Amino acid sequence: MIHPVPPPHTAATVITVSDRCAAGTAVDRSGPLAAQQLVDAGWTTTVTVVPDEAAEIQDAIRCAVDDGSRLVVTTGGTGIAPRDVTPEATATVLDRELPGLAEAIRAVGIATLPQAMLSRAVAGVLDRSLVVNLAGSTGAVRDGVPVILQIAAHVVSQLDGGDHG
Repeated sequence: MIHPVPPPHTAATVITVSDRCAAGTAVDRSGPLAAQQLVDAGWTTTVTVVPDEAAEIQDAIRCAVDDGSRLVVTTGGTGIAPRDVTPEATATVLDRELPGLAEAIRAVGIATLPQAMLSRAVAGVLDRSLVVNLAGSTGAVRDGVPVILQIAAHVVSQLDGGDHG
C-alpha cells in the first residue's frame, strides 16, 4: 500500500508506555517497530519510553508536540489492566478527538485478533499534531501504523490550513 508522503523532515515521535521497559527490565519492541514503519514512510522519528503514569504520558505527548512532532504515536497501556491509563492520559491533552481513526485501527486488529476489541485507544489532535494510541504488541503496531499512515499526511496538511481534497 502506498501512503501519502509527509512534507520533507516532518517529525514524528513514538512514545512507548511500559513500566517494565521504562525500568529497563524488558526490551521495547513495539516502539522501534513503529519508528521504523514511520521512517520507511518518510517521517523523521524518535522513540521515548515512559512508565504507565498518566502525568508522564501527558508530559511526553506535550513535549513531543512542543518540540515540533506533527505525529505522536503511543504504544502500550490501552488495555483493561489497572495500570493501563494511556487513553485517559491522552484524552486529557487532546483538543479534539478523532474517534473514526481509533475505530479503524481497532477494526483492522479485530480482523486478525478478537482481543483487539478490548483496546481503549483514542486518537485526536493537539495543537497542530495528530496523536494516536496503539496497543503495545508488535502485532498491534504492525497492523495499526499503516492505518495511521493512510491519513497522517492529510491531517498535517489540514492542520496547516490545507484544502480538504
